[in-house]
Amino acid sequence: MTEKAFTDRLAEIERAFAEVEAAMTDPAVLSDPSRIASLGKKHADLRDLVADIRQWRSTVTDLEEAKAMSSDPDMAELAETLAKVAEELEGRIRREIIPADPNDEKDVILEVRSAAGGDEAAIWAGDLARMFTKYAERHGFVVEQLDAAPSEAGGYDKIVLGIKGRGAWSRFKYEGGVHRVQRVPKTESQGRIHTSTATVAVLPEAEEVDVQIDPNDVRIDVYRSTGPGGQSVNTTDSAVRLTHIPTGLVVSVQDEKSQLQNKEKAFRILRSRLLQAEQERAAAELSGERRAQVGTGERSEKIRTYNYKENRVTDHRIGLTIRRLDQVLEGELDEFVEALAADEQAKGLESGK
Repeated sequence: MTEKAFTDRLAEIERAFAEVEAAMTDPAVLSDPSRIASLGKKHADLRDLVADIRQWRSTVTDLEEAKAMSSDPDMAELAETLAKVAEELEGRIRREIIPADPNDEKDVILEVRSAAGGDEAAIWAGDLARMFTKYAERHGFVVEQLDAAPSEAGGYDKIVLGIKGRGAWSRFKYEGGVHRVQRVPKTESQGRIHTSTATVAVLPEAEEVDVQIDPNDVRIDVYRSTGPGGQSVNTTDSAVRLTHIPTGLVVSVQDEKSQLQNKEKAFRILRSRLLQAEQERAAAELSGERRAQVGTGERSEKIRTYNYKENRVTDHRIGLTIRRLDQVLEGELDEFVEALAADEQAKGLESGK
């Protein structure tokens, strides 16, 4: 954000705060409880930020006066102190004026699918699901299995987890993409290293108020659940497939023995996919480009590589390597998450968004 854009933004915030304060004394507004509640929230949201802006402006004025008298050793020392205070305040303000991600407090639906690598990719998908579950539990989130398609070789062709808890999206949103593993499979007799991948999609879980689904827009099919190799899991038609006719989105769930439970879980997943599609459409209109989380799952596409031989995990988006793969797989993802959050914040400051 340029210096002019920064100062213009501060002036805009101060004007908005003054308008809120003026409105809160308007007799017409005082007779409207909902309007007063809305203004009270805006006032609370802006109050601390405006206090920082005013303190920063005052500090900058004092700094200029101290610099003008810097021939005096005491004034020169004061100028150094004020410069540090002004820099800290400006940094805090710049961070505060970056718009918050509206999904940060939402629960999450996380889908892991095996991609390139056959049986080993399915086993890897299972390892990732376990890693995410451990990470969620470390932060006090509740993990629920929404759907799963186990693989005959172990692991999963697909597994869908619901992760509930305040701020789940803010911690899991960076995990969407292709996760690549380099290791010797248990079935490899020659000891050769294989490269396999699994794709991860992370969706903010949508509430019914976020996404309204017209029942007439959804075709509901029921069928018999099956397990690995086509074996029967259930003798009743408990599996549910939803097709959202306007968008063509299809969601299938067969995890529960109850058709009603599978239907409920399928609608949760469908709502979240529709919310994500709408948010991506809106973002595309603003930025002119559409961010794809998963790609094709090819080995060359990856956000992170897990190398067993070197006990190394590398996040390719920020160039961060951690040589504690064993601990990462036990759910110690904080170092990556915090670095990715810092990178996102730095890009926000740079772009002024």
